[in-house]
Order: sequence, then C-alpha cells, then structure tokens
Amino acid sequence: MDFIGAYSANNLFYLLKGFLVTIEVSAYSIILAFIIGTLMGIIRFARVPLLSQVVALYVGLIRNIPLLLVFFFIFFALPEVGLKTSVFTASVAGLTLYASAMLCEVVRSGLNSIPKGQIEAARASGLSYVSTVRYIVLPQALKRMIPPIMSECTSILKGSSLAIVITLPEMMRSAQIIYNYNVKFVIPIILMVAILYFIVNFTLSFFARKLEKRLTIS
Repeated sequence: MDFIGAYSANNLFYLLKGFLVTIEVSAYSIILAFIIGTLMGIIRFARVPLLSQVVALYVGLIRNIPLLLVFFFIFFALPEVGLKTSVFTASVAGLTLYASAMLCEVVRSGLNSIPKGQIEAARASGLSYVSTVRYIVLPQALKRMIPPIMSECTSILKGSSLAIVITLPEMMRSAQIIYNYNVKFVIPIILMVAILYFIVNFTLSFFARKLEKRLTIS
C-alpha cells in the first residue's frame, strides 16, 4: 500500500473530477426520476384507464431486469435503430428509467396508505378528485414516503457507478484508472471512494431525517 503516492495532488484532483461527474449524473437522475415516478405513481393510484396498465407493464419490466442491462440497451442497442446518445445522456437516461419505476411504487404505496374515508369525505364536501389528491392525500402521503424516497436517492448515487461499463468518467472509473497505474494504490483509492460515497449518502440521510421531523411537526 502507498497512501502518500495514492493521495498525491494529481490523483486526488482526478478522483474529484470523477466524483463531480457522479454527483451531476445522480442529481439529474434523481430530479427526473422523482418527477416521472410521481406522475406514474399517481396514475396507478388513480387507476387511469389504459395509462395505468401501461405504467404497470413498464414498472414490472424495469423492476425485473438489472440496471446494467438498461445501460447496455440505451448505449449499445438504441444506436442500432438510429438513437445514439452521449455517455452522459445514456447514464442519466438509464438511471432515470430504472429509478422512476422504483419511485412509482413508492408513491403508489404512500398514496394507498391514506385511509379511503378521508378521500370519500373530501369528495363529499365538494372537492374534485384532483384537488382531493393534491390537498388531502399527497401532503399526508409525502411524510410516509420520505424514507423510501431518500433510500432510492442513495441507490441512484450508488447505481451511477455501474455506468463504468459504458465508460462514463465517474468516480469509480477515475479510481480504476488511478490504481491501474500502480497496484499499490488500490486500497487507498478504494478507501477514499468509499469515504466520498459515505459522506454524500450520510448527508442525504441526515437532511431526510430533518425534513421528516419538520413535516411531522407541521
């Protein structure tokens, strides 16, 4: 092991460049997956004719295939039919497609956890179905959805490392390039990668707990 050599300024700078790519890809994917997953979850909860069945089919398909296969399909298969994308776009698309299916089920389960009596009471008081979901069901369900949503966010962050298979210059690929140069750097570099992942995931969990407490109090 060579901690001093592994943690040289050049190596740390190169690793941090990959770390920033990891954060950027994860951030885009989290935002897009949350929007798409929420919409799909509401569609499934409301049992919108036809759309609900299409979403259920999509969710069932994505949840039963590995994320690696999604990356391969987007980056290697789609160009065969004329849909070529950059590595960055393919990575964001793959993570978004995969995570949105998971978040769809989180949202649907959260909405279904609200007693039906509240929905019936709101409807009886004259609220439309959309207003009932927006003002009565969704705010309550959100409090229950925060832990699994944040868990999925950390999964997206960790899942971004799998984009190494399509040569995304994220943190794990940067780490691989560094320790391939010198085998003595393997343990120090992997340790640094683990620390960086831990810091981000711990920070996400910390703010999730704060947000959950604030929503519970309010």
